[in-house]
Amino acid sequence: MNSTAFLLIVFSGFMHALWNLLVKQSRHKTVFIWWMFISSGSMFTLLLPFIPGHFPPPDTSVLLLGLGGAVCFVLYHLCNGRAYSTGDLSLTYPLSQTAMMYVPLWGIWFLGERLSFVGGCGIFLVLLGAYSMQLRRLTLSELLRPFRSLQEQPVQSALAAGFIYSIGAVIDKTGVRTYSPLYFTYLLVIFMLAMMSLNLLRHRYRPHIWSEWRDNRKLILASGPVMMGSFLSFRYGLSLAPMSYAVPVRQVSILVGVIMGILFLGEPCGRIRLLSALLVLAGVFLIRFG
Repeated sequence: MNSTAFLLIVFSGFMHALWNLLVKQSRHKTVFIWWMFISSGSMFTLLLPFIPGHFPPPDTSVLLLGLGGAVCFVLYHLCNGRAYSTGDLSLTYPLSQTAMMYVPLWGIWFLGERLSFVGGCGIFLVLLGAYSMQLRRLTLSELLRPFRSLQEQPVQSALAAGFIYSIGAVIDKTGVRTYSPLYFTYLLVIFMLAMMSLNLLRHRYRPHIWSEWRDNRKLILASGPVMMGSFLSFRYGLSLAPMSYAVPVRQVSILVGVIMGILFLGEPCGRIRLLSALLVLAGVFLIRFG
């Protein structure tokens, strides 16, 4: 992975952790995320006339890729939300990270990517670190505990989230290989915003739309450039690097998230979280130099 792609993806991971910090401080998470997309989509639209060149007309295949990617990422968030709302976080979070098991396979099979031995070891360390982040003990039985609960609905939702995200990553990579990363990101944001808006028409969300704006307008306005920075830097980095490496490297957001949680939210930093973050960091460096 070259330096430009690496720095873009690491920056994306930092911004991803930052917008997750903003979400954690909101009251109604689903409504707040919708407002985040309103903020970033509006800013994106206002900036388009000042970008040199013309908006290249997307053909049918690009529109389908943008729509397919949006469907995958919206379903990923919905499955994650369902898993987290009814299941133990230490049970469901590790399984939602299993996307990194599929991404290298899809990269090799569908995109013709190749992995070095050192890069493969880096991916494994990132996966292990992400998987172990919410475990309660570092024992074999605890590592296998999520897989002993495969019949439970939260576990199935978390596994579905990981698989769906991996499909979305393939669509993302294909989109930025065939179309401008800037404009593909814009299409993706608009499609996701449209789907989230339909979801917010449900009665359970409508009463909270304006109350969330009143309570957290500053956070919502700040989230626009943060989310846009995360989305754009990742897709520009993805256009320059193998998908099999780009997705794991973005997990540096786990390390950033741990630091932010300690500094800004007063969260404890146990030995497991620290070790998991170090595994991710070691894996990211192996990918970079492997």
